[in-house]
Amino acid sequence: MMVVTERLQEAFEHLGWSRIPEILHQHAEEAAAQNRTYLDFLDGLLQEELSAKHDRFIRMKTRMAHLPYHKTLDQFDFGFQPSVEERRIRDLATLRFVEHQENLVFLGPPGVGKTHLAVALALEAIKRRYTVYFTTAHDLVQTLQQAHLNNTITQKMRALTKPNLLIIDEIGYRKMDETAAHFFFQIIAERYESGSIILTSNKSYGAWGEIFGDSVLATAILDRLLHHSTTINIKGESYRIKEKKKAGFFRPDTENEKTD
Repeated sequence: MMVVTERLQEAFEHLGWSRIPEILHQHAEEAAAQNRTYLDFLDGLLQEELSAKHDRFIRMKTRMAHLPYHKTLDQFDFGFQPSVEERRIRDLATLRFVEHQENLVFLGPPGVGKTHLAVALALEAIKRRYTVYFTTAHDLVQTLQQAHLNNTITQKMRALTKPNLLIIDEIGYRKMDETAAHFFFQIIAERYESGSIILTSNKSYGAWGEIFGDSVLATAILDRLLHHSTTINIKGESYRIKEKKKAGFFRPDTENEKTD
């Protein structure tokens, strides 16, 4: 019996199985007590291993996506934001736009849930085994500028075009200089019709010339970004202001704080 156990353990390690060794003896006892067939016994073990493997995959891909937090669509308060049509968001959650390399843009003031929706769709994409990467516009620009100084810009650009879904959060909170705007255009151009982007912004498209410091460049960016895309305009009160009001901590001068 000891020889068989050791041989099984070696086989599990060789195959990279981690869940079956934990449950083998318990399942074997249950199978014997319930007079289950060998095939049922084996099926139960393999289903447990596959489930554990899937869970490990989701955790790993979620870490690699660099999401700022974990929030799902079920946690989004559609009743508080009537401008967001739940059926439309649920349709986007089918991820056909990712399958077709299309883009999605959430526009709206700070705190209305743009980032929450982007993260929730990212989690859905990870479940469907799409690769995802999340970054803020500010961090993206800093990363690209540093890569430019280190002569690693080509590799970094390649890394940013590789994921099935790239999320760029908070466009418009800071104006970009000429170099940063040029790099941003490169990202949009490289992913054009080859990978999906979810982008959030607190500025309407008409103000993007100001963001990028060049109306011609902004037009070129929008031309590629919006060619195959969906835009969701969110109009409503900030969730954080809502919570502060509920707790009795709201002050009028907090309305302009950066929250999203």
